[in-house]
Amino acid sequence: MAEIHTPYSSLKKLLSLFNSFLTVSGIILIGLGISAKCGGTTLTRVLGLSSAYLLHVGCLCLVLGCIMILLSCAGWYGTTKESRGILLFCFLVMVVIFVLEITAATVALLFFPIARDLALEHTFMTLRKNYRGYNEPDDYSTEWNFVMEKLKCCGVNNYTDFSGSSFEMTTGHAYPRGCCKSIGTAACDGRNVSTGVIHQEGCFCKLLKITKAQSFTLSWGSLVAAMMQLPGILATLLLFIKLG
Repeated sequence: MAEIHTPYSSLKKLLSLFNSFLTVSGIILIGLGISAKCGGTTLTRVLGLSSAYLLHVGCLCLVLGCIMILLSCAGWYGTTKESRGILLFCFLVMVVIFVLEITAATVALLFFPIARDLALEHTFMTLRKNYRGYNEPDDYSTEWNFVMEKLKCCGVNNYTDFSGSSFEMTTGHAYPRGCCKSIGTAACDGRNVSTGVIHQEGCFCKLLKITKAQSFTLSWGSLVAAMMQLPGILATLLLFIKLG
């Protein structure tokens, strides 16, 4: 039996396609959220609250992504049943999410310079006061040990940050072994500061590069998701009007 075409059939098929775009955009947002949460935890512990905005934006993306996937299912059902109530609900929620995504993208871009300016002094003072080395592996010290070993750097600005710090006063060492190029060697004695023994470059610039990359990823990812949702928003509104 031949398919019966209604005045809305083409628009309904188009909206069904756009609902799949909503699902993809939701998956993108979930991926961004998980990525920001995994990377942002370490950055927040090391750089302090100045980088916590990454965690907040990441959580927002994660929540919005889950909502978008559920919303695409609701949109598909509303399109199939030609339910004006469900379509109106989907349209309103999509508009709210669209605005939130643009806001998240803006925050991720604008807060990076603020985070950079706030983080340097805070991170420097906190390291000198709270870093304990390897003998007392509290969460803060453990994160710094990981950062220095992974990024091959030493201190915030450079290895001299540990001079006069609580770490030096407690251990008598000028730097922790995480600064060494080869941990465990005899030259890595906490006193030999030659370039062949330790990484003399500070970690702050490298951490900022990571923060900047995450900020731009969150920002552009949110914008891409928003642009993918815009045709679905317009198509939902058009079908809602035609069903009226």
